[in-house]
Amino acid sequence: MSEPVTGPAEDTEIASWVRGLGIPGLVDLHVHFLPKPVLDKVWAYFDRASEHYGTEWPVHYRLPEAERIEKLREFGVRGFAPLVYPHKPEMAAWLSEWAREFADRVPEAVPTCTIYPEPGVADYVRQAIESGARAAKAHVQVGAYDPRDPLLSKAWGLLAEAGIPVIVHCGHGPIPGAHTGMDVFGEVLSAHPRLTAVLAHAGMPDYAGALELVHRYPNVHLDTTMVGTPFTERMMALPADWPARIADCAGRIVLGTDFPNIPYDYATQLRAIADWAARDDRLGERFLHSVLYEAPARLLAFTG
Repeated sequence: MSEPVTGPAEDTEIASWVRGLGIPGLVDLHVHFLPKPVLDKVWAYFDRASEHYGTEWPVHYRLPEAERIEKLREFGVRGFAPLVYPHKPEMAAWLSEWAREFADRVPEAVPTCTIYPEPGVADYVRQAIESGARAAKAHVQVGAYDPRDPLLSKAWGLLAEAGIPVIVHCGHGPIPGAHTGMDVFGEVLSAHPRLTAVLAHAGMPDYAGALELVHRYPNVHLDTTMVGTPFTERMMALPADWPARIADCAGRIVLGTDFPNIPYDYATQLRAIADWAARDDRLGERFLHSVLYEAPARLLAFTG
């Protein structure tokens, strides 16, 4: 048996670590790029994280946009989904357009869109799909909306029919929202069982509930965003047998990081994933190939 793979100790080791795995690079399904005025407000919120979350949350990659893009390239990220999300009405359409324009000028970025329960949501989702969107973001917690809202029904249907993955923050972490919970989003999946949904943060803290949805619906995936990192383990720890729990659905676990809005370096997430691979013989290096490149590349139709 080969030696178990350990993750990179620091960011400067990521690219060589990835090459050592024999994969072309990383495909990160959960990255955030936003218009500067919006991102400034997001960072200001994290500056007050102690008030909101009861813990400090220093944004590790608080850099100008061009430098953030270059960081991802240095890490060996070959493709990523720049996710945008609204917190109120009349934001989603122009954020989706901004994301499309961002992808036009950044080769590694795939076009994305977002949704909000408002009149016209089906129209701008259809337009985004026709313009080439390859992923969507639904942030139930920040948007404070009910994903079962009838205004969203047609949009969910359009995304399901197009096979576009929707990265959905519907878990209670880091703090519960008005309509978060695996049971709530489970009703959306019941109504749209063909929807390709990626449960952000593996549904934290309800990891078991998220896995139940994976087993119930063949197009449901989990992303690794912040999962298993020391920062998150202090608040929302994984079950001790997490590697064993994901072994039978390993092909539906995909890389996500929340870059740049993470309170630690990028390598920290990769070490957490490598630890899962090392702790169960059914995972190992084959799992790393899948989670870091193959599975997210398939979902995003990424061929670079």
